[in-house]
Amino acid sequence: MTCPHLPSPPEGFDFTDPDVLHARVPLPEFAALRQTSPVWWCAQPRGISGFDDEGYWAVTRHADVKHVSTHPELFSSNTNTAIIRFNETISRDRIDAQKLIMLNMDPPEHTRVRQIVQRGFTPRAIRSLENALRDRARSIVETAIAHAGDDGSFDFVTNIAVELPLQAIAELIGVPQDDRVKLFDWSNKMAGYDDPEYAITEEAGTEAAMEIVSYAMDLAAARKECPARDIVSQLVAAEDEGNLAGDEFGFFVILLAVAGNETTRNAISHGMHAFLTHPEQWDLYQRERPRTAAEEIVRWATPVVSFQRTATQDVELGGQKIKAGDRVGIFYSSANNDPEVFDHPERFDITRDPNPHLGFGGGGPHFCLGKSLAVLEIDLIFNAIADGLPGLRLAGEPRRLRAAWLNGIKELQVGLGPRTP
Repeated sequence: MTCPHLPSPPEGFDFTDPDVLHARVPLPEFAALRQTSPVWWCAQPRGISGFDDEGYWAVTRHADVKHVSTHPELFSSNTNTAIIRFNETISRDRIDAQKLIMLNMDPPEHTRVRQIVQRGFTPRAIRSLENALRDRARSIVETAIAHAGDDGSFDFVTNIAVELPLQAIAELIGVPQDDRVKLFDWSNKMAGYDDPEYAITEEAGTEAAMEIVSYAMDLAAARKECPARDIVSQLVAAEDEGNLAGDEFGFFVILLAVAGNETTRNAISHGMHAFLTHPEQWDLYQRERPRTAAEEIVRWATPVVSFQRTATQDVELGGQKIKAGDRVGIFYSSANNDPEVFDHPERFDITRDPNPHLGFGGGGPHFCLGKSLAVLEIDLIFNAIADGLPGLRLAGEPRRLRAAWLNGIKELQVGLGPRTP
């Protein structure tokens, strides 16, 4: 499929401008670049992203995003971190402090930490959570129904989408379920600094991160003293035997709170909106419950629009010469709509198979560790919704998060429909 009439992005257009994602995912601009300039220099005023440079290379084709992702020796996550845009007031010291999070590491340090934490994400570990999470999904839906307004409406994000990812993390690492509200608040403060509605300052975001680290370190210390049959004990109880130090576990929980909470929450929210605006797909899902649905929901939503890498040496990509030290933005939202890979990517099709989307990353060392858990959560919550809320209807347009790299929905009003006997 070709669309030669598509205009290139106008001068001054920036895919990481929070106002852009506040309004929409810029799919037409991505389509234009995939055809004309798949690796495109996006100029920025110096320092606006928190980096002392004048822009980044936007990588928009599926094949090129995969290439960057699978060559960490050429494209570093550590040099400038994987976050493509910070607040312009952030200090370099605060950016560098984030290199302690696994997302922002390169091999071999990344390899060491990942080999430890992946113990908690084995197929057996995920299967062991399934029955408990299935019960939680059903309970979440029942609670949402019970607390709906007099007109039958409620906010899907806060009443349903938020809950299962938070409860899953709490179940996974042994956090008391009553403390999940704290995790929700802390992760919102870390991820929502570009949205004026939240009025979150850089300092508040940093304080939230430190709250998570402190909470997690206390949890780790308790497990070292009195091990339990949970992932925390596996990861920290024997530090001298290749496990995580307390502060390393703290930074791992930060990653869980954002990567494992914000992203799955937004996938569920976008997925519900997609179903309610494509009723034939919702009818199909309720009848057949295809296991391919969760992967299509992630492709459609692509909760993380982009991450970045930094070139470690001069390299050529997509016909462009990238210099050592240049930042490179890998745009998953564009890759997941590449017609060279997906037949009619503009269609929401829950039977799509194969579905080689990059919603969990482009492969390589940073491929999402929690993919199996995320897919399980999405599958369980939509099964519970289909059982308990088959006539759910849209009661308002989604209110989008103002963010530089997250495709977030902060409110989605829905209404109760006819219930089955």
